[in-house]
Amino acid sequence: MLTSQGFIVVMMIAGAIGFYLGIDTPALPFHEPNGESDDSDGKIDIAEFLSAVGTFLATWMAFVSVNVIVFRGEPHIFWTIMIMLGWVVGVTMQIIAGAIARIR
Repeated sequence: MLTSQGFIVVMMIAGAIGFYLGIDTPALPFHEPNGESDDSDGKIDIAEFLSAVGTFLATWMAFVSVNVIVFRGEPHIFWTIMIMLGWVVGVTMQIIAGAIARIR
């Protein structure tokens, strides 16, 4: 079931949506419109953090997957599941980051 063409297409579409939403997040303004600095107190912008970590995680898993294909590796089922989970978590983080950034 995980090697069917339909599953691969759904996975590619989810990845494309995640990359678009995660990379194209509008940042918080550095200064308020009236020129005063905002009261963020050095807090991390959660949308930017999720976008950065999700993009890194999904890209790293794609890199590992390509290496397995190029070097004709046969990873243990544990590593296959870890690659899948890393990709799913990364893409989910990107989608959530994009949703947060667009809501505000």
